[in-house]
Amino acid sequence: MLDANMKQQLGAYLNNLRHAIEIQVSVNGTAKSNELEELAKEIAELNDKVSFSTTDAPINGRSPVMTVTEAGKEARVAFAGVPMGHEFTSLVLALLQAGGHPSKEDQALQDQAKSLGKKLDFEVYVSLSCHNCPDVVQAINLMAVLNPNVTATMIDGGVFPDEVKDRDIMAVPTLYLNGEPIGNGRMGLADILNKVDDDADEKAAAQLADKDPFDVLVVGGGPAGASAAIYAARKGIRTGLIAERFGGQVSDTVGIENFISVKYTEGPQLVAHLEEHVKEYGVDIMKTQKVVAVRKNPDGLSEVELANGAVLATKSLIMSTGARWREMNVPGEQQYRTKGVAYCPHCDGPLFKGKKVAVIGGGNSGIEAAIDLSGIVEHVTVLEFSDTLRADAVLVKKAESTKNITIIRQAMTTEVLGDGQRVTGLQYKDRATDETHVLELAGIFVQIGLVPNTEFLKETLQLTERGEIVIDDHGQTSVPGIFAAGDCTNVPYKQIIISMGAGATAALGAFDYLIRN
Repeated sequence: MLDANMKQQLGAYLNNLRHAIEIQVSVNGTAKSNELEELAKEIAELNDKVSFSTTDAPINGRSPVMTVTEAGKEARVAFAGVPMGHEFTSLVLALLQAGGHPSKEDQALQDQAKSLGKKLDFEVYVSLSCHNCPDVVQAINLMAVLNPNVTATMIDGGVFPDEVKDRDIMAVPTLYLNGEPIGNGRMGLADILNKVDDDADEKAAAQLADKDPFDVLVVGGGPAGASAAIYAARKGIRTGLIAERFGGQVSDTVGIENFISVKYTEGPQLVAHLEEHVKEYGVDIMKTQKVVAVRKNPDGLSEVELANGAVLATKSLIMSTGARWREMNVPGEQQYRTKGVAYCPHCDGPLFKGKKVAVIGGGNSGIEAAIDLSGIVEHVTVLEFSDTLRADAVLVKKAESTKNITIIRQAMTTEVLGDGQRVTGLQYKDRATDETHVLELAGIFVQIGLVPNTEFLKETLQLTERGEIVIDDHGQTSVPGIFAAGDCTNVPYKQIIISMGAGATAALGAFDYLIRN
């Protein structure tokens, strides 16, 4: 299961164990069971503090399953399936945390997790190719290690397809609590605590209300926001950063090959490095907080109002709220979101193995998605609104030469069709003939660009018709003291490296504003 290099690295990590841990595998003789048993054996051979056993009995009704726990304690962390691929890191962290190695997660969040007094049984359905899933798995695993009231089970949908079918799971990660679904998509510890801790909003609002005004407050934690925070903090001024989730869109990006000096990286890895760098400068990072309004107060300070009711004041403000996937805005899209309508082919593609799907959009994202999906699904139909594809020629050539990809140009999607439970197809109009057609499908992957997260700024800042914040050469908006950077602005190209540069410009512009005022 593990090659020599992985064994060497894992062995080094296991030297951090402070006390003995136990691994138990529920076996059933299947190929996946044999893989899981072999993996557990190899881990146990790497360190004397790790013991290994098997059982023929299912664990919580499932097999194969691996549990990880401190020796002599009741197992509360389980992996239903083989935790490799993106989930191997989740397994490594579970081993270390069960063995007493401290988590790097924010201590206040850990304390909040420890204080939960109610029974919480988490289950999260994943695919091993999903780069968003590990955040959820690692968060609930840590909660289970910290709190005896919590259990956490990762479930590989590919190993337990009957459960996926019975629960109509068509997007990952999908998180269940005490048998009921509570969320889809990427979630960290703070996000999950906000869902299960009844007093989370009040606690957060009380803590935030006590903060003194910042010199610079950055709204948004993507590349632009991180860069702005670093450049501002390096000037020695009091800097805060507030965001719903650190990393923004980059968290959902798999392969990054155009970040200068780095031949290849992945979104979650880059986000981790960004956050680590921001923390180096003592920036006050406030995550899982949604901004609902921005205004100027009588003293000339900018005020940022949060969804929980707290209000933060700052002498200068940098908006770097980024953008999100554009939706089709057709009947049925919202009804069947996560029930066949998806926006992440890497995450949800494996759930449509052997089925027919469509990709909406003929740009680079759409054609790349079609090529990736073609190796998993039965057939991919690409629908492009225009008469030409906007993707790079090399991608178009690859797609056109792939046997199970069909490209339809001048196609306008008009409705998502379903049976009330899941997607069954879509309806589109041929723009050249005005004829209406229906495609029978199991899944629809929407890849039609981005829309800026600026709706709450319509009455505050000058925006373009597309909703982008208008900025000048210094990153300043139409309101003095308020700056902006990144994909939420009217810069012509939306790229990670451009957003970073724009964040630096905005921070330097804000610093100049503070000096002059």
